[in-house]
Amino acid sequence: MRVHQLTFAALAVAAGLSLTACQNGDADAGKSDSSSASTALSGSNTSSTGGSSDQSGAKAATGTNSGTANSGGSSSGGTGTAAGGGSDANAKVGKCSTDELEFTAKDNTIDGDPDGTVVVELTNGGGRDCTIAGYAGVDLKTNAGTVSAQRTGQQATSTILKNGKSIDFPINYPFNKSGGSGVRITGLVVTPPNETKSVTLTWPGAATLPVTDGSGSPVKVGPVGSAGQGG
Repeated sequence: MRVHQLTFAALAVAAGLSLTACQNGDADAGKSDSSSASTALSGSNTSSTGGSSDQSGAKAATGTNSGTANSGGSSSGGTGTAAGGGSDANAKVGKCSTDELEFTAKDNTIDGDPDGTVVVELTNGGGRDCTIAGYAGVDLKTNAGTVSAQRTGQQATSTILKNGKSIDFPINYPFNKSGGSGVRITGLVVTPPNETKSVTLTWPGAATLPVTDGSGSPVKVGPVGSAGQGG
């Protein structure tokens, strides 16, 4: 019986040791699993951090793209400005002033015409291109006063008059066929379109106009450019 009791006691001790070992093993396994879970969580955090990094990268890329777009916009704007500048350059060509123009009046009457014609040539001598459009003011100085020319009503066009180039306009007037002395012409006063300063020229046409009843001017003026453009 003593032998059996010792055997049972030894078995009990062995069983207790085995149980303790199992518990310790389970505890170690739990620690190992907990450590693994922590590492995985840390890895998840790292991944999340990486996600933030990716988002930052995306923002940076967006910023870059936006910057590129803005840069491109600026470039396009520059081009637009340059294109606009070219367009504006034409738009900003100043009008031809009286002081920039050289005036020449010449008789241009053709045999057989019912009226006389004087052509006034305007030459750009201002050292720059300028814009001219419309009707010039024309007054004939006579011994009976001033006779102002009436516009013919033809459509006027705008012209960029290059430096050194010329443009013409016509003055039409009736011949004095009355047999009398008529009205003697003593000078021609021309005011360029959109200008107030005038020049006085020698009248190159017939010396007199017929006397009228004052119902209207017998002198007509065409728009600048309607008498042909000189070279």
